[in-house]
Amino acid sequence: MESIKINKLEIENVKRIKAVKIEPTASGLTIVGGNNNQGKTSVLDSIAWALGGDKFRPSQAQREGSMIPPTLHLVLSNGLVVERKGKNSSLKVTDPSGQKGGQQLLNEFVEQLALDLPKFMESSGKEKAQTLLKIIGVGDKLDVLDRKEKELYNSRLAIGQIADRKEKFAKEQPYYPEAPKELISPSELIRQQQEILARNGENQKKRDRALELHAERNRLAEKVNTLKEELERYQKQLIQVDQDMNIAYKSAEDLQDESTAELEASLANIEEINRKVRANMDKDKAEDDASEYRKQYQELTQQINDTRKSKTDLLQSAELPLPDLSVKDGELIYKGQQWDNMSGSDRLKVSTAIVRKLNPKCGFVLLDKLEQMDRQTLNEFGQWLEQEGLQAIATRVSTGEECSIIIEDGYVKGQEHEEVAAPQPKTTWKAGEF
Repeated sequence: MESIKINKLEIENVKRIKAVKIEPTASGLTIVGGNNNQGKTSVLDSIAWALGGDKFRPSQAQREGSMIPPTLHLVLSNGLVVERKGKNSSLKVTDPSGQKGGQQLLNEFVEQLALDLPKFMESSGKEKAQTLLKIIGVGDKLDVLDRKEKELYNSRLAIGQIADRKEKFAKEQPYYPEAPKELISPSELIRQQQEILARNGENQKKRDRALELHAERNRLAEKVNTLKEELERYQKQLIQVDQDMNIAYKSAEDLQDESTAELEASLANIEEINRKVRANMDKDKAEDDASEYRKQYQELTQQINDTRKSKTDLLQSAELPLPDLSVKDGELIYKGQQWDNMSGSDRLKVSTAIVRKLNPKCGFVLLDKLEQMDRQTLNEFGQWLEQEGLQAIATRVSTGEECSIIIEDGYVKGQEHEEVAAPQPKTTWKAGEF
């Protein structure tokens, strides 16, 4: 599909213009030069008004001092003739077959930003990026990924802060390596103590029994001495008692009493021990918590990286207006530079390419105040326009050879013209003639 351009334009009595006729180059840069206040910008304002409608109409459209209403006459590359003339500057659009049309017909191929490129260039970086994403058809998808990345980033930030606090808390906790792993139960210690005391009590009973037998033996021996008549009977008993006594002493000699000192010390220090155990448990818990949050942080980091890769892949798969043009963190990036770091020519290239992408049918843009560019930059920009098949009509405060035409006092320098001094019954302009 071939884009539509401006073949000819004829302007009379608009703002500072008295009478101007221009035939812009089909591709490349047409520079309208001249000194200040000569009518250069009036040329661009006239084109914008002719093609863009009444919202581009200058607040004081008719040239000051002129009695004749403004007249605009444009011939487009698709054969349409666009005219505004008469007291109300009514619009008339005529196609090659003679059929009439209006603003709606022009709107099909005239991109509004092409008529007002500064509006795009002066917008914020995010607005420029949104415009680009919209025209390449990935804006909605990228918005979803942006929101996802932001949510993941915020979650990771919160998790990271918790992990930092947990790690700091864990480092500040005291640790007692000598403390047991589990809390000590007082009731368990008492139960163990009671069992030991019970066993010791049994041992004591056995010792007491041995002593009792010993006393019994002495009593019987005395009785043997005093009661000879019962000697035989008591001797038998004595022998038996001696045997029992020996057995009892032999059993008692092997018995060892268990100490309760350790349990008594544990009971006395149970609160201190348990305090250390709790401290160790708190430290272990804090370290485990910090480790878990750090793991979550790493997982969120991976999800953020995956989301960013999806955004990069989405942009790389899209058909961008320029090589090296992309969007990063919601900002336009060209050749690795954000808008405020781009050169003047790169800004114009980016703006022009994006505006063209908005409406490929529109093959021209209007550019004001190119005096910021040096000659070499102008040549490079013009060559790029020709390469892209784009038409740019621009103004520049200059009267040098880089200018396609020079405006002086409302006229094109070198064109024959007659000063219009009074109302005329009809215009002598025709399509393609001046």
